[in-house]
Amino acid sequence: MTTFADLGLSPKLLKALEKTNLQTPTPIQAQAIPHIMAGRDLMGLAQTGTGKTAAFGLPLLHRLLDIGHPPGPKNVRALILAPTRELTLQIKDNLEVFTKGTPVKVTMVVGGASLFRQAQALSKGSDVLVATPGRLIDLLERGDVKLDQCGYLVLDEADHMLDMGFIHSLRKIAKHIPLKRQTMLFSATMPKDISEIADTYLRDPVRVQVTTAGKTADKVTQGVHFLPNGDKARVLEDYLKKHPTEQALVFGRTKHGSEKLMKLLAGWGFKAGSIHGNKSQSQRDRTLTEFRNGELDVLVATDVAARGIDIPTVRHVYNFDMPNVPENYVHRIGRTARAGAEGTSVSFCAPAEMGELQAIEKLLKKPLPILGGAPWSADMVAAAPKPGQNRGQRPARPQGGRPQGGSKPAGSKPQQGRPAAKAKPMGGGNTPRRAEGGKPAGQRRTS
Repeated sequence: MTTFADLGLSPKLLKALEKTNLQTPTPIQAQAIPHIMAGRDLMGLAQTGTGKTAAFGLPLLHRLLDIGHPPGPKNVRALILAPTRELTLQIKDNLEVFTKGTPVKVTMVVGGASLFRQAQALSKGSDVLVATPGRLIDLLERGDVKLDQCGYLVLDEADHMLDMGFIHSLRKIAKHIPLKRQTMLFSATMPKDISEIADTYLRDPVRVQVTTAGKTADKVTQGVHFLPNGDKARVLEDYLKKHPTEQALVFGRTKHGSEKLMKLLAGWGFKAGSIHGNKSQSQRDRTLTEFRNGELDVLVATDVAARGIDIPTVRHVYNFDMPNVPENYVHRIGRTARAGAEGTSVSFCAPAEMGELQAIEKLLKKPLPILGGAPWSADMVAAAPKPGQNRGQRPARPQGGRPQGGSKPAGSKPQQGRPAAKAKPMGGGNTPRRAEGGKPAGQRRTS
């Protein structure tokens, strides 16, 4: 069996690893670490929850420890880019565990936090900078950080980073980094078109793939429940009551809809919180801390959370709204069954969401087991409200109580609610991706 010592890591890193739960390398770590330590560019593909952060973080830190002197003012030696604030924080926290007892300095910059304080933190230089693209561009334009001495570039969740909305930001940032650098891309999914874009940033890369593209975590029990939009909240309540002592993540499509659902669940007595693009960074951090500490049982989130939550106690994922990008399904349900644990995933499918379900099943190369209802007929799908007409969730609820009425069988007329505001696209398809709550690609963001 391969050990971290067998991989040739620095004794200082091995000592730090002894104080963690990392005993033996995962497949992605065992295969990627030697190539990165040898200085090769690398594209790593592995399902979520398999230890990608350590796969690039440990060999990167190993190489930085050999330098032996601090970076210059405002200089950065290694840059790690991630698509969300939550994932950026997770990476930074993991790296700081590995760097205990070493002189390596890790700095994080994200939108929603004090620009002045981040500039101050960078003024003396940093060995490793973990950043979201929008805030890094802000700091570059102000002259608060320099990347001309940066020898390492890591793109985490590369499929998301290289999608339409982030590619313009990446090009701006790449202009500041020397061409002579080591580049690493890691992701759970890598669609062909994104892979072709990635190739332009890599030089003779090693490709390490330890899972089939689109493959979900092995220990997640998945299923789909067919029901009208108006019945989703009631059925979600029933599911949540079946496991009152276990934590659950509920994914919505829009910020407004997710906040509304959270308040509804809280009104029904659940210890619920929410994170989405309308929340400040301090609010999001506080809610995640409460969820991580067990003070909340239910967290309602948009896809901003799908790539940044690593909480082993999450046992259930509910797709209240089907994701409009099939790869996001993989990331969503990957929030459970972490580190070898088991978990469940239930997706609620309304008539207008049959297309999303079919795209997911095509990616998975298998149908999802049916947990309730029956697949919607073509007539029902054709008659369903289109996005922007009635895709918001407005659960019917009598005064002082919960919604009444059970799930309607396939072929019945879906409930009609008040027209909802058109949901802004969260990425995917042919629509240029926006950072949630941000500006179109190519403009400054605060992600």
